[in-house]
Amino acid sequence: MTRAFVGVGANLGDPVVQVRGAIAALAGLPQTRFVAASSLYRSAPLGYAAQDDFVNAACLLETALAPRALLGELRAIEAAAGRERPFKDAPRTLDLDLLLYGSETIDEPGLTAPHPRLHERAFALAPVVELDPDCVIPGRGLAREWLARAANQRIEKL
Repeated sequence: MTRAFVGVGANLGDPVVQVRGAIAALAGLPQTRFVAASSLYRSAPLGYAAQDDFVNAACLLETALAPRALLGELRAIEAAAGRERPFKDAPRTLDLDLLLYGSETIDEPGLTAPHPRLHERAFALAPVVELDPDCVIPGRGLAREWLARAANQRIEKL
């Protein structure tokens, strides 16, 4: 079993309902034990700024799924929630990101772990640090140290 962190976010429809629904779906993944979900957080959008705030969380899983199989399960949950990808950083009904897959570093077409911008994003770091204050981002160091560097990003616990 591999510890994996999954980021959850939404800003269309009812984001709180979307995020909670995604957490429930993650708890039902095959060959996976749901360990914990973080609190919910509200954050300002990054990239494309002309959109509503996001509601974010993270989940800690222990999974026997290979990274690509886990990513496939995440994409299926997004699709079931009506996720569309009209342009980069577009508003979304649901966004599931594989943030960390154990201590592995993966760089394949369509699959990168750790998530390439995890260390830059308070909305992803805060829930991960809440779940595991000693979490290490492979190749980067302690997640909590990166979170301190992102203190200028607006994020609030709900």
